[in-house]
Amino acid sequence: MTAPNTRGLLNWSLLLLLGMIWGASFMGSKYALTGFGPFTVAAIRIALGAVALTVMIYALGRRLPDWSGPNGKRIWLHCLGMALFSNAIPFTLLSWGQLHVTSGFAGITMAVVPLLVLPLAFFLVPGEQTNLRKIIGFCIGFAGTVVLIGVDALDLSGHDLEGLARLACVGAACCYAIGSIITRLCPPVSNMGFAAGALLLASSLMVPLALFIEGVPDAPATEAIWGVIYLGLFPTALATIMLVTVINSAGPSFLSMVNYQVPVWAVVFGVLLLGETLPGRFIWALALILLGLAISQVRFRRIV
Repeated sequence: MTAPNTRGLLNWSLLLLLGMIWGASFMGSKYALTGFGPFTVAAIRIALGAVALTVMIYALGRRLPDWSGPNGKRIWLHCLGMALFSNAIPFTLLSWGQLHVTSGFAGITMAVVPLLVLPLAFFLVPGEQTNLRKIIGFCIGFAGTVVLIGVDALDLSGHDLEGLARLACVGAACCYAIGSIITRLCPPVSNMGFAAGALLLASSLMVPLALFIEGVPDAPATEAIWGVIYLGLFPTALATIMLVTVINSAGPSFLSMVNYQVPVWAVVFGVLLLGETLPGRFIWALALILLGLAISQVRFRRIV
């Protein structure tokens, strides 16, 4: 997957939509965890996503990557990497972490992903370059996320496992950064087939693990069921197709900028759907995030 970087309207639109979908995933997880354990939440969302995506690709006359085809084994190895680092591990870490840390801290760790992708892409992705403009843009965008969440989100709640849970959230951010690089380095393959293959591998790992650790869940409340359905169909199945498409077209550094949007949309959905109060710092934070995006991603033309 080494197509030239193109950052047109389609990629910017997908980036915006991904931010909205993933921003709402914190709300979905909140509801899902009321009726399921963290391993079960991760397993169900991955399994639902895998089934939905597999049915979709075959309905469209497409198929999974061919094991015996050119680079087939290498492609499936990248599918396994994506299954682990973009699905199974981070979904589990975040689900467990959200039991013990504030949603604000979970949100702010996602803004760390671009800072992690920056050095990884520079060393591992051919043609991926880092310059002062990108570094300044990343720092401004990250500062905007800190302003949005607020420094009060860093206060300890007193829970015995909070320190470990915070490491779990940071670990999830590291996994997402690694997963984006693995996806970018994969040989040419259908985006949908690659995404479905990764989710199928992730579900084959997570479903038995969740059953072994947490067992068969009791009859959950309706809100928990709707929570995992949303997580499976949108932030997992649909978003996986979108992120693979954007990575292949515009590169992992461009996709990583979506993580600055996630806390913004999390606040928006909290206000509109959960009746939460809009923080007064929201406008300033949004301005900083958009400024960081512009500085690091927009390519200015020389006037003279």
